[in-house]
Amino acid sequence: MLVNNFLEQSAKLFLKKTALICQDKRLSYAEIDALANRLSNALIANGLDRQDRVAVYLDNSVESVISIFGVMKAGGVFVVVNPQVKAKKIEYILNNCQVKVLITDSKHLKEISEILPHCPNLNTILIIDYKHDTQYAMRPKEVLSAVEGRNMNLSANPLPIIAGFYDILNSYPSTQPPKRCIDIDLASMIYTSGSTGNPKGVMLTHLNMTSAANSIIEYLENRPDDIILNCLPLSFDYGLYQVLMAFKFGGTIVLERGFTYPFQIINLLVKERITGFPLVPAIAAILLQLTNLDKYDFSKLRYITNTAQAFPPKHIARFRGLFPQVKIYSMYGLTECKRVTYLPPAEVDKRPSSVGKAMPNTEVYLVDEGGCIITQPGQAGELVIRGANVMKGYWNLPELTVQRLRPGPYGNEKVLYSGDYFKMDEEGFLYFISRKDDIIKTAGEMVSPKEVENILYELDDVIEAAVVGVPDDILGNAIRAFLVLREGSQLTEKEILLHCQKHLENFMVPKYVEFRKELPKTTTGKIKKRALV
Repeated sequence: MLVNNFLEQSAKLFLKKTALICQDKRLSYAEIDALANRLSNALIANGLDRQDRVAVYLDNSVESVISIFGVMKAGGVFVVVNPQVKAKKIEYILNNCQVKVLITDSKHLKEISEILPHCPNLNTILIIDYKHDTQYAMRPKEVLSAVEGRNMNLSANPLPIIAGFYDILNSYPSTQPPKRCIDIDLASMIYTSGSTGNPKGVMLTHLNMTSAANSIIEYLENRPDDIILNCLPLSFDYGLYQVLMAFKFGGTIVLERGFTYPFQIINLLVKERITGFPLVPAIAAILLQLTNLDKYDFSKLRYITNTAQAFPPKHIARFRGLFPQVKIYSMYGLTECKRVTYLPPAEVDKRPSSVGKAMPNTEVYLVDEGGCIITQPGQAGELVIRGANVMKGYWNLPELTVQRLRPGPYGNEKVLYSGDYFKMDEEGFLYFISRKDDIIKTAGEMVSPKEVENILYELDDVIEAAVVGVPDDILGNAIRAFLVLREGSQLTEKEILLHCQKHLENFMVPKYVEFRKELPKTTTGKIKKRALV
């Protein structure tokens, strides 16, 4: 099966059912499928070859979804770029994977017009607000002049064709295009930032993505009457898969641009009778600070999921009190394979700090520094993943690919070395310790930042916590804790350190405590620890 078949099959089974709700627009499966077909036929007619890359540089929108499926139907590879990414990084991405077509809007195009002369592979730009009609505003005239004005700076690079997204769609038929791919072809490339240098292009085949989607749908027990609220960017695989999976099982996706206005999201949960709500810890922290949530009717909400970073056990306990009927899924994954593990909701109270066991059709094991498989419970090791969901590799980075994809235990297979430390209990449940790069070596001991953070989160007034190692002449590295406290909190550094001394070994107690109004985060809600260091 191909990923675009998710939409095509649901369009046959649920023809007039609402598939997508976004900014007061409601589109059925039949409507989205027809629009995606039009885009696909347009791309093919204008020279898009099989496996050519198409970048989607938009906020979460109807056009983003149409573009993703239209590109796959044409046999292309979609590259969703975070709309907050700036010009220089866009330039790198467009050139790194030789993007042929860029789909964007006038605002974003204006912001990156300066780099377009340096993107020789780009031959077409489709602008979603290019032309005025009953729904879409005319693009600002200055955008056209900004883009076309670069003729003065061009040497050998031809000017890309600039066209209206909907003008193009309306010029081509809505008939199903011919099949151009098989499941080992690339479907998407997701750019993920590394610890240093430029972002890496994670290559994902149709087989990778359908395998991941099938496994997640199975353990979430998704069904056609599920309505999913997604506030996460489609450039983040967690946000992207909410759309892909909903279209696979015939559900409805409510697509928002973010979590900027929390009570707007709360009202949507009630109004749209949401059954599934994917979160990251940053959103969870905001949500749990809101007051009077008990006055809202969340009776339709069936499950909450979490990834990116594990929920602190304190947050899980508070969600259990706030939504007693809701299943909470703590999960672990990475872009290179989408999802790895999940904790069954029935285990949440018993082992709240665990991220569970391998999801269906996936196997995991731990290895020591020498690459030997660990069989002793409680011993820390790097997590290794086997499964059809494991990426094909990093685009144009063969050396880095070899580091992450190594020979597995059976035949000529490749398995994914996660770069993350875990430990496993006697029953096989996994517990995240740290990124290999984040382990703090202090006074001859190895400290997991996560373990210290969990203790800090036990304090009621701690909203967010991040623990890092900082250079120290005596210890090698000292532990510094950065905290965001609840507004009006009187919690002192002394009280925090006394709490840590009571619950942690001496070498794990922070030497420094620093209070912040907020902590720096990535666009996917992860705390940027390197920015703190």
